[in-house]
Amino acid sequence: MARAKGTMIAVTSTKGGVGKTILTLNLAGIYQDMKKRVLIIDMDLYGGAIALNLNLNPDKTIYHFVDDLSNNRYHSFYDYVLKYNEQIDILSCPKDPRQANKIDAKYIEMILDNAIYRYDVILIDTSHTLTPVNISVLDMATVILYVMTNDPMDLKNTKSFLAILHDIEKENVKVVLNDSRDQDLNYFSTFDIKNVIRHNIDYTISASFHIRNISKYLLEGQILVENTSLSFRDFRDYDKLKKMATDLLPEVKEEK
Repeated sequence: MARAKGTMIAVTSTKGGVGKTILTLNLAGIYQDMKKRVLIIDMDLYGGAIALNLNLNPDKTIYHFVDDLSNNRYHSFYDYVLKYNEQIDILSCPKDPRQANKIDAKYIEMILDNAIYRYDVILIDTSHTLTPVNISVLDMATVILYVMTNDPMDLKNTKSFLAILHDIEKENVKVVLNDSRDQDLNYFSTFDIKNVIRHNIDYTISASFHIRNISKYLLEGQILVENTSLSFRDFRDYDKLKKMATDLLPEVKEEK
């Protein structure tokens, strides 16, 4: 029996440091708890940190996939993925940024086509620039999960990005306001933000989800939502994150 087509979630932004990668990893942890097979693809080709944050050192990356494919050396998709655990696999960005220059956007569709029937969920962490590679990812994604903060420059970039998606009739975007990234970023009310970006805020990660010394846990290779020793100040925030993960899976919504 053929495997069902997976859900492809592109986690993106137009500004660095908004918590995009941490959100990607936490979603992977929640999907793992839901017994889903998960692939995380690090499409931040020049500066991705998925493998680093999971304390992994991959032998092969997206670069090797593309290089082998273009030179008729490709055999199996699983030759290029690295296991984090039994449920979560990683396809890492290149170790050397010079290799990123050699990854043509035309290969992105091949990578995603190879993944879509092998996993229940494919989480794609993108860079914060609209490169041809990222445009290909956004075009193929089931859902575009856009992460922003309460920051004036972020609002400006978000408004422009969402306007572009609207102009090309991409209606599968969900906006996440991350108030946990920096607790001092509280310039605008939710009402103000929605008026500026001209889009609804679909999900909010509140300031109470902020974790002190977060780098310590990341350097140990931990997915934060999987660490039972971490005590969040408001467990309703975890429930909101779980609801977000559930909402993004069409088949789960249909079962309700």
